[in-house]
Amino acid sequence: QVRLVESGGGLVQAGGSLRLSCAASGRTFSRDAMGWFRQAPGKEREFVSAITWGSSRTQYAESVKGRFTISRDNAKNTVYLQMNSLKPEDTAVYYCAADSRVVAGIVRITASTYDYWGQGTQVTVSS
Repeated sequence: QVRLVESGGGLVQAGGSLRLSCAASGRTFSRDAMGWFRQAPGKEREFVSAITWGSSRTQYAESVKGRFTISRDNAKNTVYLQMNSLKPEDTAVYYCAADSRVVAGIVRITASTYDYWGQGTQVTVSS
């Protein structure tokens, strides 16, 4: 059974930090691009960040650039999202996803291209 399990969400004050983790199991994800998306109440799911399987390339949404950092440890089948200088507008459910069909060295920002998803973890930033 393929599973992506996010953890590390919670409640934090504006300006604080959180580190999200996504543990993958059931198959090898080391050749997949991995991404983070988020969805706030009443809004569509949006791209946050993605990383190639070899960590050679990363991409960030403009709204998080300079504040968030994505990384991965293929030996642990885990991807991370370090979130610093959090703002109330970062409040959302954060989802981890795997893109198994992407060409090597490329990351994609469209949710529909990702074929494995976690259940999400809530991040709430208070003002």
